[in-house]
Amino acid sequence: MDHDHAHGGHHGHGGAGWPMAARATLHCLTGCAIGEVLGMVIGTALGWGNLPTTVLAIALAFLFGYALTVRGILSAGVEPRTAIRVALAADTLSIAVMELIDNGVILLWPGAMDAHLSEPLFWIVLAISLAIAFVVTTPVNKWMIGRGKGHAVVHRFH
Repeated sequence: MDHDHAHGGHHGHGGAGWPMAARATLHCLTGCAIGEVLGMVIGTALGWGNLPTTVLAIALAFLFGYALTVRGILSAGVEPRTAIRVALAADTLSIAVMELIDNGVILLWPGAMDAHLSEPLFWIVLAISLAIAFVVTTPVNKWMIGRGKGHAVVHRFH
């Protein structure tokens, strides 16, 4: 059985299935959620305003998103420089779309930007924004995987 066939034939046009796209998006969502929450906790603890806290949260979302991918690639025995390059190529668009949607929802939701970590509104809007980001980002990942990009590249190392 060849490599492409073993992984569901995701290297050709139309070969990407929704389950694979959903797994890739969930992976991205995990890193984004960890980074976002950590950034908000740090920004709040330091008494920062909305803009610097949001910038930190987005930066940490990218960092944790990439880190989770790099960790998986390194576990396959790939050297660190290659693992980082693969993660950047595989995850940048996915994380960017997720962050744009997630932060856009939070920005547009009345009162969400001023909600504190101790308020239910903060956590409810965060959960809704991440769910919407998941729904929007999954087709992006399906499209990328179907063209041999995104997490299709990562799967070559598993």
